[in-house]
Amino acid sequence: MTKPFSKFTCFLIFFFSMILSVLIGFSGFSKAAEAKLNPPSQFVQKLGDTALMSLTMKDISRETREARVRKILRNNFDIQTIGRFAMGTYWREATKLQRKEYMALFEDMIVKTYTTRFEDYSGQQLKITGDTPSGNRDFLIFSQIIQKDGPPVNLEWRVRKKNNKLKIIDVVVEGISMSITQRSDFSSVIQRGGGNIEALLTSLRKHMGRKI
Repeated sequence: MTKPFSKFTCFLIFFFSMILSVLIGFSGFSKAAEAKLNPPSQFVQKLGDTALMSLTMKDISRETREARVRKILRNNFDIQTIGRFAMGTYWREATKLQRKEYMALFEDMIVKTYTTRFEDYSGQQLKITGDTPSGNRDFLIFSQIIQKDGPPVNLEWRVRKKNNKLKIIDVVVEGISMSITQRSDFSSVIQRGGGNIEALLTSLRKHMGRKI
């Protein structure tokens, strides 16, 4: 039997390792440098400051760390938009109960992966190189991850203004979109299950160690 999340899990590990490095890397910014950034870039930088203060403590339990990760995630990422996009056209076919369970599993998976990979930070730094509006509600924040032993990694944040608040809806690492990759992997799982949404839910339950 093939592993339904082999590709997806590898990408999440890579993605959240990158994001963690980026968030902590923001801590080197001075207040003077922050003041020169546009509001969307300031939003991403403050997210990094919050992550640094909340998640780098070594004397907290995993449960506490997960709770803090979840809070940061909910406050700064539009999980509903990301989750719906990841399910694609199957979202319209899902029942209310299926949608509710899917969103809960989707968030839990991100929190679990982020928490597990937290210790991977190894001193990378991030440099914001610019930002630009994208449509009526979105902004693109351009940046690079500066590595000690390797070339810079290009990173783009898509930030959306929703209900007068800024939220991250996608991150593109060297041309690889988190949202599009998730959507492709989820679609493959559902297709292998004969087009049944329950195939995705079952895989997510197994991935999270839930009872089937």
